[in-house]
Amino acid sequence: MSRNSQEVPRPPKKVSQTQLARELGISQALVSLVLNGRRQGINAETYDRIWAHAVKRGYRPKGMHLAASPAAKARQVGIIFRAPLRLNTPSMYFGHVQHGLHTGIEAREHTTVFLGAEDQLEPPKLRRIFAPGHSFHGIVLVGEVTRGFLDQLRRLGLRIVAVSARYPGLCHSVLGNEPQALESLVEHLVALGHRQFGWLGGNVGLGRHEARLQALTAALARAGLTLAPRYTIKLKEGDRIDGADAVRTLLPLARRPDFPTAFVTYNTLMAAGAVREFQRAGWHVPGDVSVASADMSPIATESSPRITAAGTNPEKLGEAAARLVLDHAGTPGDGFTDLMLPAQLFVGDTTGKAN
Repeated sequence: MSRNSQEVPRPPKKVSQTQLARELGISQALVSLVLNGRRQGINAETYDRIWAHAVKRGYRPKGMHLAASPAAKARQVGIIFRAPLRLNTPSMYFGHVQHGLHTGIEAREHTTVFLGAEDQLEPPKLRRIFAPGHSFHGIVLVGEVTRGFLDQLRRLGLRIVAVSARYPGLCHSVLGNEPQALESLVEHLVALGHRQFGWLGGNVGLGRHEARLQALTAALARAGLTLAPRYTIKLKEGDRIDGADAVRTLLPLARRPDFPTAFVTYNTLMAAGAVREFQRAGWHVPGDVSVASADMSPIATESSPRITAAGTNPEKLGEAAARLVLDHAGTPGDGFTDLMLPAQLFVGDTTGKAN
């Protein structure tokens, strides 16, 4: 061969499953199962990690096209609501979470599929949805589900992210900063001269209610104040009608000298109901009593009157969940991520100086 002649480039050396396994620090048997499309019983992060590394290293199995692999097809994210929520629930807080989630998923060239609520998804239906060869990359749980239902989902081997609920050591989560939200509400109301507080709670039994009530109690204690049990209402649901019912329950106590000058509600729906009931009874809000919400949603900022509220923007929670469910960076040894987003205070028309 002459000096000027060019050497013929050698074909790239084929990458074997054994080599991939060695580079990943896992067994060749596991690599083989994943690259042959096996999902059942395999951690979702491990599954994605193996495929991502195989594609990066140029793995080309005989008679198999990576573009047609299960990993390449997994372009959908399933959304499941807590029971008994439904898509047609009017003015639903979690509807705004879903909007942010859909926007974030779509931006990453995936699609969202609403699968229903927990009480609509019996084991046979789950098996049909997640039959071998399904196209789901992961699942986002919107609201708090039971441990038994979560265990069913975990057996699918998919990446799971919970929004506004936390399951330590079981799945990822995205939460609003409840202590920060309630601290800002108490500071705002105390600055207006309020010293007597009441709590209108809903969705009792869910972690969100307990977190908000505990955060309110702690924030009041830091201000040298307490929450009287007689003015602490805990209801099963947390809608407008429940806020109104809570106020009707307390109005017979209105002549007591310790009756609250400010009420904090579990959410903006209950705040809206409470304001309406106070007004119906002839009270002026905020002239006679102030009402504030322990979560933030467009219901607070767009209603009339606008409701003073503190919490995390629900669309931001959805966007964060989208990033977390599609994150490939983690490895099984990294554990699970509990992401907490900051809260903000919105001062509306329903809080004013104490009498």
